[in-house]
Amino acid sequence: MTAGSDRVLRIATRGSALALWQAERVAEMLGSRSELVIIETRGDQDTTSPIHAIGGTGVFVKEVQEAVLRGEADLAVHSAKDLPAITMEGLILAAVPERADARDALVGSRLDKLPQGARIGTGSVRRRSQLAAIRPDLEFGELRGNIGTRLGKAADFDAIVVAAAALDRLGLGDRIAERLEPSVMLPQVAQGALGVECRVDDAEALVALAAIDDAIAHLAVKAERAFLAALGGGCDVPVGAYATIKSGGMISMQALVAQEDGSSVRRAKGVGSDPDALGRSLCALLMEDGE
Repeated sequence: MTAGSDRVLRIATRGSALALWQAERVAEMLGSRSELVIIETRGDQDTTSPIHAIGGTGVFVKEVQEAVLRGEADLAVHSAKDLPAITMEGLILAAVPERADARDALVGSRLDKLPQGARIGTGSVRRRSQLAAIRPDLEFGELRGNIGTRLGKAADFDAIVVAAAALDRLGLGDRIAERLEPSVMLPQVAQGALGVECRVDDAEALVALAAIDDAIAHLAVKAERAFLAALGGGCDVPVGAYATIKSGGMISMQALVAQEDGSSVRRAKGVGSDPDALGRSLCALLMEDGE
């Protein structure tokens, strides 16, 4: 915020415990006067249908974004993994304030302790495809809802899969039986990162968000999102990507495209200094391999 500004930043967010934690975290980092604007999304309204059946990528963010565009809020705080690869017109991903553990986590059992034919709870085709490739004997059941709902349903399965960052942020890290390394399960694009959007013409909000942006996390997320944009996929397609930043600002990234049944899992790796070019090059490699 500019010096002497008395503007109250209105932060649009979903109403789940995790979403509220994230919005409050951003408000704390901004250190300015703010208030939360709670928005219900289509993904919140329908907690039983598979995500791909109700619109795929964007079902948890569209209404939040629209509240900012309509002027009902100034900022939108998201789990960055929920964002479509192409930012909604009129908005800008102005800050990636921090990134927690990007890995997926098993609750209920370690992978190597799962019995033959174990039943796994997850609504993610990306998670299902990678687990099926490792363990073709596994069976899968749909798992939707907020973190509390998912944990409450854990007893119905031999194990469930959730984002490690979600559990850590809610103080539930002790529920994790195993954190799956990217070599075992490549995370979703931007998993573990926070994403904050504002209107492209809101100069004051842009300045405020620039002050809390984590340049390293943002660069990694930009490379992963560039891969997803080039692929043209979303959370209804089994894809994953994970980038890390090396010395000198070089980006090292792994990417994946799979068949939902795990019969084909194609991976590619690359290093580069331009996040957009790196994302496009890994997409091209994977598409070439799939022909």
